[in-house]
Amino acid sequence: MSTTDHRTATITGLRALADFLESNPDVPVPRNSISITYFPKRTEDAGMRAEIDRIAGLLGAEIEPDRLPFSHYATGLRFGPVRYEAIAILADARARYEAITSYEDCIVPDTNNNPAHAA
Repeated sequence: MSTTDHRTATITGLRALADFLESNPDVPVPRNSISITYFPKRTEDAGMRAEIDRIAGLLGAEIEPDRLPFSHYATGLRFGPVRYEAIAILADARARYEAITSYEDCIVPDTNNNPAHAA
């Protein structure tokens, strides 16, 4: 599917969802906000930051400073409880995540001796 086709299909799907929810008021919607998140193609940090800067310009939005300490370079625009956001997860954050999860398959909890797990 081309980028244009995917974009058109995404917009059509969002409109169809909105129409469906409007026509079916008994179908619940999330109580929290809803985010549509765009992640740029992974490349060097400078390239990903440039893509997020470009999107921020299109949105008329700023880069969100509260995410910078976590090496998430982000911008977004809110439409009521719905938010469009673009986020670049920079190399620092990816390295921290990989380090944290590197032992994931080495740990097996002993659930046999814990009565809380018996149910």
